[in-house]
Amino acid sequence: MIKALLFFLLGSICAWLIELPFGGWFLILGLAAYIHFIFKEQRVFLFAWLFGLGYFCNALWWLFISLHDIGKVPAVISVLAVIALSAYLALFTATAIKLVHQFHSSAARVLGLASSWAIMEWARGQLFTGFPWAGLAESQVDGPFFAWATLLGGLACTWFCVGLAGYLSQGKHNVFTKLVASITIISASHALGLIAFTEPIGRPIDVTLIQGNFEQSTQFNPEHLQQQINFYANAIKSSDSHLVVAPETAFPLPLKIIPQEVFSEIKPNTAKKNVILGAVSTGPSGLPTNSAIALNQGNLIYQYDKSHLVPFGEFIPWGFQWFVDLFKVPLGNFERGSMTQVPYILEHGSDQIAIGLMICYEDVFGDELAKRQRNSSLEHHLWINLTNLAWFGESQAPEQQLRLARLRSIETGIPTLRATNTGVTAVIDSQGQVIYELPKFQQATLKTSVQAYSGKTPYVWLGDLPILIISALFLVFAWYQNKK
Repeated sequence: MIKALLFFLLGSICAWLIELPFGGWFLILGLAAYIHFIFKEQRVFLFAWLFGLGYFCNALWWLFISLHDIGKVPAVISVLAVIALSAYLALFTATAIKLVHQFHSSAARVLGLASSWAIMEWARGQLFTGFPWAGLAESQVDGPFFAWATLLGGLACTWFCVGLAGYLSQGKHNVFTKLVASITIISASHALGLIAFTEPIGRPIDVTLIQGNFEQSTQFNPEHLQQQINFYANAIKSSDSHLVVAPETAFPLPLKIIPQEVFSEIKPNTAKKNVILGAVSTGPSGLPTNSAIALNQGNLIYQYDKSHLVPFGEFIPWGFQWFVDLFKVPLGNFERGSMTQVPYILEHGSDQIAIGLMICYEDVFGDELAKRQRNSSLEHHLWINLTNLAWFGESQAPEQQLRLARLRSIETGIPTLRATNTGVTAVIDSQGQVIYELPKFQQATLKTSVQAYSGKTPYVWLGDLPILIISALFLVFAWYQNKK
C-alpha cells in the first residue's frame, strides 16, 4: 500500500515539475527516478498505472472547476470524472512500461522505452477523438529537446526526453560518462535549433489582442452578457490596429439574435482594419457552431467553424446520452466544422498574409495543424488561437495551453497570436518564444506587432509518420535483441 502511494506521489511530482521554470529539465530527472524504481518491481503495470494516475490527476485537476464550479455538476461526480479520465490516460503510460519491462539489456530498455512511450502518446492523442493534453512534449519548450519538434514534431521531444531519462537510470556507464554523453546529446539537439526552415514575409503587422476577463459564471446572466458584448464592441471600435482579435465567444450569443447595430458599431471603416472575434454561429444542419468570424469594412467576409470539438463540452459522445439524461448535465451539442477550411487572407500592403484559425484546444493536436498547413491550397503565415479558459478558474490550465501553443509554433515555424478571455493572451514568435503577454485575470488589451513567416518545416511536410516508423523499428530491434 505504501509503495502504491509512493508511485502515485511520484507521478504527481513529475506533473508539478513541468510547471516550474525550465520544468522540461527537471522532468527528465523525475522520470529517471521513476524509471529506476519501476524496473525493480514485479507488479509493473499496476505501479506504472498508479504513477500515471498521480500524474494526470495533478495535471488535469482543473477539470473539476469546469464541471463543479461552472457546470454545477455535483462534487462527487466531478471528482469521479477527473479520476476516471486520469485512470484512462494512465493506461497508456502503463502500457509503455509494460511493453519493455522484460527487456534485459540496458540499451534495449532505453531504446524500447523511449519508442513505446512515444507510440503510446500518439495513441492517446487519437483514440476516442484524442486527448494528448499534459504530455511530456510540451515540457520541452523550456527543456533541452525543443528543436526536435521542428524536424519530427512533439513526439520526437517525448522520445528524447524519455530516452535521456532512461539512459540516466538504466545505462551501465559510470556517472562521468553519462554526464559527457548527456551534454553531447543536448548540445547536438540545441544546434538543430539554429536551422531555420521559414523566413519573414512582408512588414510586421500591427495587432491588438483583447482580453475581457469575464467570469464564466456570468455567461448565463443577460445583464452580464450585454456588458461583455459592449466591452468587446467598444474595444474593437477604439482600436486602430491593422488586425484586432477578440477571444472565443467574445459574443456569446448566436449571431442571428445579436442586434445589427452592434456590427455597425464595430465595422472597420477602412480596408486596412481587420477584425476577428469568437462567436456562436449556425451550421448547415441548424446546430450551433463555435466559430471565429472576420469583418472588413463592415462585411462579414470569413467564418471558421471549430472542427475538433470537446467531448462532453461541445458534443455528446456516442453511447453517453444516458449519462447526460440521468444526471441532467448541461452539455452543448455543436456542429463540427470541416478540416479543410481555407485560412483567412489579410491584405497587408502588397502581401497577402494567410492566417490559420484555431479555437479552444485545437492547438493541442499538432498533427492536425501540420496536416491543415500541408494540405491547404494556401500557405499559412500566421496562427491565431481564440480561447476561453475561464471555465478552469485560477488553475495551471492557461500556462499548460500556452506551452502547447508554443510547441505548435516550433513545429510549424510560424508565429501564433493568442486572444483569450482570462489569459494567457500572448504573441509567440516562430521559434516558440513568448515575446509579449498580458497578465492573467485582468481586463486589458495588448497592442503590439507580429512578424508573419513563410515556408514549411520538415514536420509540416511529413507529420508524425517518421517518428512513429522510427519508434516502431527501434521497438522491434529492442525486442529482437532481448529475444537473442
